[in-house]
Amino acid sequence: MTTAVLAKPATLDAPRRGGLIRHSAALAKRSLIKTVRTPEALIDVTIQPIIFLLMFTYLFGGAIAADGDRHGYLQLLLPGMLAQSLAMGGIALGQNLNADIEKGVFDRFRSLPVSRSAPLVGAVGADIVRYLTVCLVTLGVGTVMGFRIETGVTPTLAAIALAIGFGLCFGWVSVWVGMLVRTSGAVQGVMFLLVFPLSFGSNVFVPTETMPGWLQGFVHVNPITHLVSAERGLLVGGPVAHHLLITLAWMAGLLVVFVPLALRAYNKRT
Repeated sequence: MTTAVLAKPATLDAPRRGGLIRHSAALAKRSLIKTVRTPEALIDVTIQPIIFLLMFTYLFGGAIAADGDRHGYLQLLLPGMLAQSLAMGGIALGQNLNADIEKGVFDRFRSLPVSRSAPLVGAVGADIVRYLTVCLVTLGVGTVMGFRIETGVTPTLAAIALAIGFGLCFGWVSVWVGMLVRTSGAVQGVMFLLVFPLSFGSNVFVPTETMPGWLQGFVHVNPITHLVSAERGLLVGGPVAHHLLITLAWMAGLLVVFVPLALRAYNKRT
């Protein structure tokens, strides 16, 4: 009798010993399967970066670049577009989580013996595939257009890793917004209000020194600016260390601030 009574709690607690990593990995796999079944969900990380790259290179590049040198402008633009596309690609993360809550998916998660934060961590982890897709598409199409990496294999891999890492950290902002607002459409609206000033108020499209003095102050503290500068240094050459350290500091700050906020909002919402 005593053995049977003691065995029951041990059985109930067994799934919890798997820990957050195992639960998050399982839910990340679920997100990836969902993405495979709905490939149109990858439009923002495949078609959209191509459109932006073509548009700014061939429509505006001749006017923006010195002496109309579109190839020189492409060398400047592509690392910046990589950063912008990753920031915009994270918007879908908050939208999808918000939609899952409205559909009652998270109510089912609560009935399972999984870590409380695993659904959020798993969703963010699954976005690695989306961010890797952005990098490969942007670099691949850019190469066809004439972009040339001027550093080497190791710096290029470092640039891709840095871009994906920043995207994962920035994605927690989208998660937090997705937990706060009522509809997935509202997530998109709020995140666009955040991403657009960060993208266009940076050195993605033009050098910082060409901007008015009052705007340069914002550009210099913009995390996208330092990410873009680090990406340019790793892909086409130039200073890296200073901008890399600031980017890593921003990544740590995003995690410290927005992971607890997202988890708190998630606990209140569900």
